[in-house]
This record gives sequence, structure tokens and C-alpha cells, in this order.
Amino acid sequence: MKPKLITTLKSYDAATFRADLLAGLTVAMVALPLSLAIAIASGAPPETGIVTAVVGGFLISLLGGSRVQIGGPTGAFIVVVYGVIAAHGMSGLVLATLMAGIILILGALLRAGNLIRLVPEPVINGFTIGIAIIIATSQLKDFFGLQTGEVPADFIPKIETLWAARDSLSPTALGIGLVTMVLILVLRRMAPRFPGLIVAIGITSAVAAIGHLPVETIASRFGALPRGLPMPGLPPISLTLVGELLPSALIIAFLAGIESLLSAMVSDRMIGGSHRPNAEIMAEGAANIGSALFGGLPATGAIARTATNVRAGGQTPVAGLVHAAAILLIMLVAAPVAGMLALPALAGLLMLTAWNMAELHRWRIWLAQPRGDLFLMALTMILTVVADLTIAIGTGIAIGLAMRLQRRNAPPPPWHPPER
Repeated sequence: MKPKLITTLKSYDAATFRADLLAGLTVAMVALPLSLAIAIASGAPPETGIVTAVVGGFLISLLGGSRVQIGGPTGAFIVVVYGVIAAHGMSGLVLATLMAGIILILGALLRAGNLIRLVPEPVINGFTIGIAIIIATSQLKDFFGLQTGEVPADFIPKIETLWAARDSLSPTALGIGLVTMVLILVLRRMAPRFPGLIVAIGITSAVAAIGHLPVETIASRFGALPRGLPMPGLPPISLTLVGELLPSALIIAFLAGIESLLSAMVSDRMIGGSHRPNAEIMAEGAANIGSALFGGLPATGAIARTATNVRAGGQTPVAGLVHAAAILLIMLVAAPVAGMLALPALAGLLMLTAWNMAELHRWRIWLAQPRGDLFLMALTMILTVVADLTIAIGTGIAIGLAMRLQRRNAPPPPWHPPER
């Protein structure tokens, strides 16, 4: 349960700090646009993404069990967060996040960190692909610049609404989104350690602003971003509301634990280290409680940002603390500039995020797995998209554990941490 920060500070020196400082600043440039985009896609005010990256990211690095984990809002939460906000408003989401944090702390105290291996890999792959599909479709309105009213949360009505608005497609918005995606891919290939996300989005947003192009920005849709964190406080709490939000809180806690431990496993492979799962779960609990108190979104370890931290030379959790502090500094001094980011550019970023989450390069391996596993993955994916994430995960785990019981005399399949 001891945080890795305490362990690593015993041999900390100036050279390690320089490496952590550079890596933390690099990750902050990647995390800033992602945090804004994830908040917007979740139906929340854009500043809540920054709050989550600052508060949640700081606490995950401060208390976590991984040397290089970077925390904040992630795409895995978009589906459940959007649903909670639609049903209970932002205050309901804050309460659900607070409850999820308490659940995670209880899980850490019960030493539940190693239980991740009981969740069948096809279930994880299935709901991850399903979430990727939902994220991609949620960005079609801004990516194509469609003029439509409120887009339904459910998948099929959403597609019907977007298709009905196809004649309002904006070539300008589509061009901004496509150019942003191309720039991100080019910069990622040419300079993997360079924070290409913020550069690509900054270039296309600047072109839109200088050319007075007819595309929406964060400020034009949501107003000016605040310069600083809000005052902490508790949301309205009642037994009835707690009961209604308990299923969503359990899903948030489950996703936070799964995503964080998967990210820690990936980082272990990259640095040849070993994380402390129960300390990581404890940190996730504290991060979600802290984020909720400041009105933020659910937080967890982020695989892509953690990998960026490793590639940029991050050595210890100090890099994650620097990342959170740098985002806060940007919020304090450059909020108006961040408000000028074009929404089609952010939509392009999330389209690429969804592509990475789907891990298409591994589909050939997945299609070659036993038919039972393939069925379980497909069922979880379909239920995630057309039904509900709670139903998808519950059904997938139940069937998966039954299949594992049936195969109890067979050797377990190899575990494959995601590479996204």
C-alpha cells in the first residue's frame, strides 16, 4: 500500500528531476486537449476535464503504486458519464464519482487489486471496442459540423438524428477535423516524443481563428473557461439519490480500477518495473473523491498518457505531479487561448482516440481465439453499444466466469495488456 513516490524519493537526484520535469511538461501538452475533449464528449463543461486532470492526476501520482502512471479523465468513462449527466445532471455525476472513490478505497483495503485477472480478457476487449464505437459516433456532429438539436444518448436514435441532419454538413468543419487528424499522425510518426496533439490542434484552431472560418470553438459554445479551480464542496446527497446512482458508481469504480491497473501493467512492461496494485486502487479512490469535491469527472490511470510519459523520459511519480501543476498553470494564465480551440479539431482528436482504443491491429489475433471467447467479446461489445454498459459488463463477467469454470482443467489463456 506504500506509494511509489515515497520509495523513489529515497534515491532522487537533480538529473532525475530534470528528466521528470521535461516529461511532465510534455505530458501536460498532450493531456490538456484530451481533457477538454473528453469533458465535452461526456456532456460536461469543458473545464471539468481540466479540473480532473489537475486534482485527479495529482493524487494518482502522489499516492499511486506505479512509478510512471499518469492519471486524469479517460475515454472509457464517456459512456457512463454522459448517461449519468443526462439522467441526474452534473451534481448527480459528482455524487456518483464520490461514491466510486469510496468504493475503490474499500476495495484497496480488502486487497482487491489482484482481482483484475478474474475479469475475462474478452469482456475487457469487448466493452473497450464498444466504448470506442460510442466515442466515435458521439463526435460525428462536431466532426462534420452538422446542424442538429440535442443528440439522443442512445446509439440507434443518435445515428438516426445525425443521418437526418446530413444535408447540413460543413466542408470547413470536416476539413479542420481531417487536417487535425493527419497532423497528429504525421507528428506522431516524425517525432514520437514531441507533444504533437497540442501542436496539431493549435495549428488548425489558429487557422480557423485567423481566417474567421465558420466553425464552433470551446468559447463560442460554452463561454469563457475559468482561470483557476473552483472551491471544493459536497453535492446534494439523499438516500434515494444514492440508491439510484449506486449502479453507475459501481461501474465508474470498476472502470477506474481496470483502466488504471491495465495502464500500470503496460508501463511495467515498458520500464521493466513492478507496480503495487492495492496502492494504485487506493490512489484511484482518493483521486475520484478529490475530483468530485472540486466538481470534476471520474479519474483513472491513462494508458496513452502514461506511455507518453515513459517515452518522454519520466522516471518517478514526480513527472505526474509536474504534469498536474503545468495544466493548472496553463488554466491560470492561458484559459482564453484554450477557449479558442476549434471543436472539429477536438472531435478529430477523439476520433483517433477511439481508433486507438479499438486496437484494430489486434483483431486478427482476436478472431483466431476460441469461438466461446469470440462470442463473449462480440456480445459484450454489442450490449455496450445498443444497451447499457452496466448490463454489458455484468452479463460479460457472468458468462465469462461460467466459461472459465467449464474450462477449469484447461490452462488459462495468456494475458495481453492493451497497447493503446
